[in-house]
Amino acid sequence: MSEIQFLTTEESADVDKALLSSPEKFLTRLTISSLRVLKLIAEDCQVSIEELTPQQIVEWFEKDSKIRREQGIDAAVLKWSP
Repeated sequence: MSEIQFLTTEESADVDKALLSSPEKFLTRLTISSLRVLKLIAEDCQVSIEELTPQQIVEWFEKDSKIRREQGIDAAVLKWSP
């Protein structure tokens, strides 16, 4: 799977320029990134974002975590290490 960028450098710079506090900037970055993850999960589940259930989101994260454990970080969608 190709590397997915959840927040571009330009978007991060735009957030930095916004008249927001540091916690608000963090939340804004998190929200933009979360939208991208939700779009990906919805596509994988073949439903719209509005139709996603909490259970589908949990199951998707479990599946990605299992891939990371069994096949390595490069095979997973989310690229973080424990």
